[in-house]
Amino acid sequence: MHLSARPALIVTLSTALLLSACSSGSSHVASGPTPTPTTPSASPGATRSAGDSATTATIPANVNAHDLYAADRPGLLSAEAAKATSLIYVPDDEDATVHVIDPKTFTVLRVEKVGRLPQHVTPSYDLKTLWVDNDQGNSLTPIDPRTGTFGKPVPVEDPYNLYFTADGRHAVVVAERLGRLDFRDPHTMKLQHSLQVPCSGVDHADFSADGTHALFSCEFSGQMVWVDMVHQSVVRTINLPRQTSQHPKPQDVKTSPDGSVFYVADENSNGVFLIDATTLKVLRFLPTGAGAHGLYVSRDSKDLYISNRKGASVSVLSFATRSVRTVWRIPGSSPDMGGVSADGKVLWLSGRYTREVYAIRVSDGHLLARIKVGGSPHGLCVWPQPGRYSLGHTGVLR
Repeated sequence: MHLSARPALIVTLSTALLLSACSSGSSHVASGPTPTPTTPSASPGATRSAGDSATTATIPANVNAHDLYAADRPGLLSAEAAKATSLIYVPDDEDATVHVIDPKTFTVLRVEKVGRLPQHVTPSYDLKTLWVDNDQGNSLTPIDPRTGTFGKPVPVEDPYNLYFTADGRHAVVVAERLGRLDFRDPHTMKLQHSLQVPCSGVDHADFSADGTHALFSCEFSGQMVWVDMVHQSVVRTINLPRQTSQHPKPQDVKTSPDGSVFYVADENSNGVFLIDATTLKVLRFLPTGAGAHGLYVSRDSKDLYISNRKGASVSVLSFATRSVRTVWRIPGSSPDMGGVSADGKVLWLSGRYTREVYAIRVSDGHLLARIKVGGSPHGLCVWPQPGRYSLGHTGVLR
């Protein structure tokens, strides 16, 4: 939300061995995405024809058919991610800076100047670059994750957020102010195709289990849009039902591990909507806390961490029961965007309205640190993270 306003590598281990390494918690360097054709999506409104199979041939097969996040276990760093220096990147949309934090000492190492209104720091599909999304600066600032060095900004119009198609062929710039999704070359960021969306305030998304579709939130119109990412077209618009005196204001989106449900955080409704991933019908609404905003999956795929930025809390939802099993209270906080550490032990979140960053121990919700940063920290990125490739945002990995 505004304040204003592959190449693929050949997999060398079988799925069984990979999952064994996951369960043991031992360190392991994961292979890159396998270019295995996926089964055509049964998603509603799919427009694929028999002649389109080549367009999805490079979408990597899921490591585990029952868990989209099986490649995100502790220790499963890809060969590329394993080269990265462990750092926390905190964009500040008020100060046009990025604070770089050492996660071991909880100290700010340096502050880098970037373009105006940096909203998020996004890992590239191939995990070789981190991009700072300078929204009003109309640019993306590249970061070399191996050294933490900031490069020369690349001109890109209105990059509020950034995603990548599941086959790695396109970067998808979420141009919120302009009301469109811009499909670009994932390396040069040259514009390929602009898709106007029929809603207001498009900003966050997550993908279907097969990677062919994505569900985007539109915060200003209280809607969701279902996008065919293969054909780059809008298939359906979903109106969210009002839960309070205010219109819905959807924010972050997260797919359940089994791919059956989309969870949508809603800031005005103070909780999450559950949307069926096949029918796209709203199943129900679950209250979590005031200003529900960010959604993050635990490294064991059992829990969903929900940051309630107006409620000074983080709700922990069990995927098994689809209910909140506990709430972590952080007095005087405003937990916003972030991610889970590579080892799965710490949840890192920016404090949007309190000029700080939180490090939270996920075993018990204990606050490990409150780190002072700039005026309005937002889309914090923890890097490196486990996974074979990035779908974007602050670290949606598969």
